[in-house]
Amino acid sequence: MSKKDTIRVRQIKSGIGYAKEQKATLIGLGFRRMNQVVELEDTPSVRGMINKICHLVRIEA
Repeated sequence: MSKKDTIRVRQIKSGIGYAKEQKATLIGLGFRRMNQVVELEDTPSVRGMINKICHLVRIEA
């Protein structure tokens, strides 16, 4: 079995005050609270979602 590439992403800012689409993207990525770290599969669709809310999240090493 090959290991799939993953990305660790941390929510650094609240979705309050931002567009509904951005809040929905946070939920779609699996975020529920501030400073939560989510490990996601590294796919173009996930990268696009992260790019859409790049001001609310930080990619960790």
